[in-house]
This record gives sequence, structure tokens and C-alpha cells, in this order.
Amino acid sequence: MSLTVNQSIYIHFLKVGNITNSSVLQIGSTGKMQAVSQLYNTGGYEEPAEEAVPEGVTEPLVPLSPF
Repeated sequence: MSLTVNQSIYIHFLKVGNITNSSVLQIGSTGKMQAVSQLYNTGGYEEPAEEAVPEGVTEPLVPLSPF
């Protein structure tokens, strides 16, 4: 059995108080959710890149929570 659901959602105001790494903000419905992680070497690199060196950045650009 194949079931197709079409929906339209209109959001006039959305306030998100807190969101962290690996969080999911879902609007609407889903039958099944699966985590997916994919890694591609599209540049054909054969060795690791050289170590990154920060240039004058002393604080993170995005404020991080102490928790």
C-alpha cells in the first residue's frame, strides 16, 4: 500500500528558546526518521590537510552555552 500525504503549513511566528547540537526541529509530520551521516572525497585527496592555524580570533564567533 502506498500513501502520499501533502500538507501546507503557514507559520506566522516561531520562537525557539534553545537548540543544541544533534537537535531536531520538526514542523509537520513524518512516518519515519533515520539519522544519516555521509562522507565524500569529491576532491580526490589522498592525504590529510595541514593543521589550521587561528589568526587573531580569541573568542568564538557564536556564543557558546556553559552547559
